[in-house]
This record gives sequence, C-alpha cells and structure tokens, in this order.
Amino acid sequence: MQTYKMTRCCFALTLSLFLSALLGSSLSMAQSPQSISIYGSNTIGSQLLPALAKSFLESQNFTTIQVQNNPELLQHKITASRNATQPSVRIEIHSQGSSTGFSALHNQSADLAAASRPIKDHEAELFRSISDMRSKESEHILAIDGVAIIVHPLNPIKTLSTEQLAAIFSGSIRNWEALGGQQGEINIYARDHNSGTWETFKELVLADAGLSLASTAKRFESSQALSETVSQDPNGIGFIGLPYVLKAKAVAISAGDSAAMLPSAKLIATEDYPLSRRLYLYSTGQSQNALVNQFIAFAHSDAGQQQVEALGFISQIVKAMPVPSDASMPMPYQHLTQHAQRLSVNFRFKEGSAQLDNKALRDIDRVLAYLRKQQKTNKQLVLVGFGDTKSDPQRALLLSKLRAMAVRRELRKDNIILREVLGIGDAMPVASNQMDQGRLKNRRVELWVY
Repeated sequence: MQTYKMTRCCFALTLSLFLSALLGSSLSMAQSPQSISIYGSNTIGSQLLPALAKSFLESQNFTTIQVQNNPELLQHKITASRNATQPSVRIEIHSQGSSTGFSALHNQSADLAAASRPIKDHEAELFRSISDMRSKESEHILAIDGVAIIVHPLNPIKTLSTEQLAAIFSGSIRNWEALGGQQGEINIYARDHNSGTWETFKELVLADAGLSLASTAKRFESSQALSETVSQDPNGIGFIGLPYVLKAKAVAISAGDSAAMLPSAKLIATEDYPLSRRLYLYSTGQSQNALVNQFIAFAHSDAGQQQVEALGFISQIVKAMPVPSDASMPMPYQHLTQHAQRLSVNFRFKEGSAQLDNKALRDIDRVLAYLRKQQKTNKQLVLVGFGDTKSDPQRALLLSKLRAMAVRRELRKDNIILREVLGIGDAMPVASNQMDQGRLKNRRVELWVY
C-alpha cells in the first residue's frame, strides 16, 4: 500500500513537471512572436520596406521567401521558413501614410510605424505613458531622402526658391510666365493628406510662409502615379521623394541666402539640400518581440543601409567626398577643400539643446568605424562648426566652435585624436535664418579627413 502511494505521488509529480514544462514552452513561444507588422509611409513602404524585409530574412538564413503584393490596398506580405519542421515568419507592411503608422502603433495593431516625417507633438503625447517617442530607443532614422520638386522634362525652369514654391503651391503664382517660363497655367500636383511627404513639404515650404495648399491641387496617394502625371503635363509641377523623380525633371532649390541646389546624393546625405528629410521607423522602446529588435538592428547595419542605397534613397554609410573650392568660402574652409575630403555626414542637435540628436548619436558609431577602418584615428580628422545668424557675429562664431567641441567630446571617449576644431560662425548657410527650421538646420558640424 505504501509502495502504491509513493508510485502515485511520483506519477503526480512527474505529470506536474511535464505540464509546467509544456506551459513554459507555450509561454516562451507566445513571448517570441514570429511576425512583424509595419504601418505607415507609402514613400518607405511601397518598395524600400519590402526589399529591406526580404534582405533581413535572408540574413537570418531563411531559404524559402515569398512576397505577396496588393497594389490597390498598398499592402505587402513577406513570408519565410527555413524548413518544413520549423514555423514560418511573416512581415506585413501597410503603406497608407505616416499618420496611419502612429495610429496603428498606438492601438497596438503595429509593431513599427514607418514615417517620412518626425513624430508630431500631439502624436508623441499619446505615447507618453508608454515610451518617450523621441528617445534613441524609439526613434530610428532609416534613410535620408530629399523632397524633389519636379516639372515636365521640357520645362525651361531650372531653379526655384522656397518662397517661389510657396507662392506656386498656394496658388498666388498661377502662370509659368511669371517665373520666366513659357505662357501656361500652372497645374499643381500634391501627395495626399496622410502622406509624410506632404507633411514635410507643408512644414518646409507652406507653413513657414503662413500659406495653405491651393484648392485646385490634385492629390495622389501613390508617389509613382504623381510623378508619371507630372512627366506628361507640360504645365505640371509636383513634389515627390527622390527615388520617384523617374521621367520628370528635378528643379534646383534655394532657401534664404543658400545657393540653389539640386537634390543630389551628396547634398542630401549631409542634409544640406533645403528640402532634405529623414525617413523613420518608430517603436515603443525596446520591443518584447525579438524579431522586431533584430529587424531594427539590421536596418541600421551596413547591410541594411546598402538596401537603402539600392532602392534609390540615401544611405547613412560614411564616405569621403571631395568638395570643389570656391572663392566665396572662408579661407580655413578653402584650405580644407584643397587638402582634405568631407565625410558624408553632418552632426546636428536637438531643438533648443546642445545635445546631439538621435541620428548624430548613431552616426558617432559609424564615424568611429570608418576612422578605424581607414586608419585615421590620429590627427587626421577636422571638425567644422556652423551656426545661425546672431546680432553679434563673434557670438555666432563662438557658438559654432562650441558645437564642434561637443562632437569632439564624444569622439574623445573612443581615443580619437583630432587634428583641428574650427568655428565658421554663420557663414555658408544651407537654409533660411528667418525660420526656426532653417536656423536648426544651419546649426551643424561637418567632418573632414586628411
């Protein structure tokens, strides 16, 4: 009888341990979802994210990868598996505009929000109890893009200022003849209200001038459809992300006292082009879904950034590039153009702060890797600080050098010995000093290597 009781007790204990193990296994599987859901920007989601997702899955050694597209609903589904015995993974992408991404992330139907503009104050406020959406852990810069102003290939107009753009798109200037072009009523084409491209254009062009988009503008949900329409309309003008210029012609843009610039890869990489912008992925901090964290890490990596470049956007891979010398440049800067090369990255700062912004914090690591690889860690690097206009030019000069010194402090933590730290003051602006966003853009630090 005693033997029976002991046997029953052992059986019960064994069963309990088995069930506990089974439950633990189930919980482990529940805590490691094999899917990623991304909502948001059409600029990012129509081509870049599907390609990035496929490349990510390949890097994770998945061999069977299938991509399903639904152009009408602007949706993509990428599924992958390693073999028949292991569960498959799924990445779903919904691309109806940046604002839809933040809504989906807030109501927990998305793991990531894709946005072609920074998060707005009221959107960030929704997440306040969950995460600081402007922290390095939540805000991830995926790529750099330029909002290109496009016209028909035969349109003779070559340059426009941001002031002229505001007048055109608000309907104040209605005929190409008023801009030195041929007689013809201007037809305006714009992205839809949910688009981050629209939000960027509105912020950088219309809002600064206190104007609104003309009611006659034709709106497009698809970037490609807008570009194709402009390329077929001799009187058309529109704005679009850089990869979607296609058969249309891009116009050079100036802002304030800056020179007119075409949306070239170099000028967008450094964010000097007046209508350059960052493309983002947002998460609510470190995700409980390990696959999401792995995807974000891949997007930041060189392999992920190579995909960014392959799709026509501007990657954040650090490169050295020559800069032509110009007599209008300050003498120390002319010396650099003749003897050194500029790196394809600028450091910028948080608004109203001397702290580096999230892109700059990640670019520190990229620059360090570049300097080590190129063996330029010892007196080969020059930092050049710039600022916005101040009533006292000496103060502008001092502040510009202090910004460069802030970057020096970060690099010194990893034993980088600099060659020189320069302050240029308010010279060589890349944006208008009359506007808050322009002043913020002019406060920057360039990096040069010998």
